[in-house]
Order: sequence, then structure tokens, then C-alpha cells
Amino acid sequence: MKIYTKTGDSGETSLFSGGRVPKKHLRVEAYGTVDELNSVIGAARAHQPRLQTDAWLERIQNQLFHLGADLSTPLDAKADWVVRVDPSSIAWMEETIDKMTADLPELKNFILPGGSLLAAQIHVARTICRRAERLAVALRDEEAIGANVIPYLNRLSDFLFTLARWENLKAGIPEEKWSVR
Repeated sequence: MKIYTKTGDSGETSLFSGGRVPKKHLRVEAYGTVDELNSVIGAARAHQPRLQTDAWLERIQNQLFHLGADLSTPLDAKADWVVRVDPSSIAWMEETIDKMTADLPELKNFILPGGSLLAAQIHVARTICRRAERLAVALRDEEAIGANVIPYLNRLSDFLFTLARWENLKAGIPEEKWSVR
């Protein structure tokens, strides 16, 4: 099977459930940004994190495929085979954030993104996640999307922020506080 189909040469793309939209469509921007986020998380995993972090990030990457399918499938589409984001993914992130937070010093200041190469890459993923969230909100304002899409992205950015902090702690790298002067 060839990787190129030439069906997008006119500037349109197919949705997961069928139908075609322009490649500039807000829905395509949203799920395309989720794909970008997934790739950046893959780049973070290439830094060979500790086994626990790698397992968490692998789980997130798999969830992001579900999220992309959710975003690329209109709610009114006849596609009951599409796996939509469910609350259990959000609950798992909250539990994991709580576990990491128990190890971390209390956050009393804004901190600069960075630290280890891995933590810095996770911070980049966090900012892409926030962009995906903004796009999902804009899409939701124009048409219906899955009920758990925005809460998932909101929680994922919290997860990634906490994970970056946790990775720096485990690597013995102190957090750099934002200096107002």
C-alpha cells in the first residue's frame, strides 16, 4: 500500500468517520495539534526517561490517539466504533499527579521551564497541549465535541507540568524561580 493517496492535493482532508473538510478547518487544526503533541511526547521518550515516566508517557500517547479520533469525528457522525475520551483517563491523570505532587516541594513561585533535557521537552509538550486546548475550546464554540475533550487536555497540561517538575526532582536539578527583576 502506498503512503500517498493524492486525495489531499486539493487542500481537503478526510475525517475519521468520513466526509471531507478543508485542511484549514478548526477541527483539523485541533486534532493536528494533538498529533504534534503526541510527536513531542515521543521525542521526550527518546531521552530515555526512567521506566515509570516512560510507562506514563506511553499511556498518554495511546490516549492521545483516542483524543485525535474523538476530535476528528463529529458527534453526529455514524461512527459508534470511534473510541471517545472517557472520564477514567482524566481520573488516572489526577491520581498520578497526586502521587508525583506528594514528592515535590510546595510551589510558592512561578518557575522557569527547563532543567534536564527530558523535563524541558515535557515543558514544550505542555505548551503544545495548552494550544490544543485553546483550539478545542474554539471548535466547541462552533460545533459540538466530545464532553471529555477539554477536561482531558486541561488535566494533561497539569500532568505534564507536574511530570517536568518531578523529573527535575528525581534528576537532582533544582527549580529555577521566576525573577520579577
